[in-house]
Amino acid sequence: MTLEREGTMTLFEPFSPALLGLVAVAALLDLLMGDPRWLPHPVVGIGRVIAWLERTWNHGSPRARRRRGVWLVLLVVIGTWGLAWGLLHVLASVNPWLAGGVELYLLATTLAARGLDEAARAVARPLMRGESCQARQALGMIVGRDTASLGEPEIARGAVESVAENTVDGITAPLFFALLGGAPLALAYKAVNTLDSMVGHRSPRYQDFGRAAARLDDMANWIPARLTALAMWVATWWLPGYRRRGALSATWHEAPRHPSPNGGWPEAMAANLLGVRLGGINHYAGRVSHRATLGTPREGLNAGHIGRALHLMHGGWAMFLVMMAALVMARGLLA
Repeated sequence: MTLEREGTMTLFEPFSPALLGLVAVAALLDLLMGDPRWLPHPVVGIGRVIAWLERTWNHGSPRARRRRGVWLVLLVVIGTWGLAWGLLHVLASVNPWLAGGVELYLLATTLAARGLDEAARAVARPLMRGESCQARQALGMIVGRDTASLGEPEIARGAVESVAENTVDGITAPLFFALLGGAPLALAYKAVNTLDSMVGHRSPRYQDFGRAAARLDDMANWIPARLTALAMWVATWWLPGYRRRGALSATWHEAPRHPSPNGGWPEAMAANLLGVRLGGINHYAGRVSHRATLGTPREGLNAGHIGRALHLMHGGWAMFLVMMAALVMARGLLA
């Protein structure tokens, strides 16, 4: 990895070998350390800003809420990018390697492979021991649905769906934007994702104020979601025990059934590769939500499928990074 100094700027060209190396090291750092609580986390700060602005701006007529929602998105996303860009360039004027080290840390904070793995295993372990109550509590930490009355198949379904969908939000999409624009753009993506998770809900409180956030999140995840599904499928050439045959065509037809324009792609691929059925009926604060079913069930869902979904997640994001590396190499050959 090389750093180039030009004035006060540390330059990592988009989809360059230098940036690819930095991103790969950041992914390894996330796997080894996760998010230590004693270190400041940018996403926590982003969330606090969003919460304050939501309390301040989310009032008035529907039209006023929609307008302020657009300003919220612009302020948070552009502000996040600008602060990260400014910090790195100030540090670069002092020492380019200092800026590179800080950028490495910032990149690692945008990834959540270890955190997602730990959260899913916190559901799987008690479920395997028959401790359904503890498994439901752990599942409630990572999904928004009601979990109090779920049995083993539904607990497993919730965990597998969360692992599949969050492979995009928590790993591959940040990797994609990191390779496109370094830590500033990866953090801007996390700002978009945080906005959607906090105000992008279809509820009376957020249906107007959060409209812009939800639409921008859909746009940002469009390419990563589809590439992630493909990467999962390719990864099964080296991962034994998955039902690869027919999974591509089945995912192509089933993914659009999902209420999210992007969430259905990794979920449908996971369902077909695992040979299980995802989707169905969920309950949210007592309200019934009917989700289209994904996958052809060849076996009933159980705790073991959570671990297999995690293997698929890790294989998928690793293959995604390999695909991005191939793009970097092809770009170098064509340059």
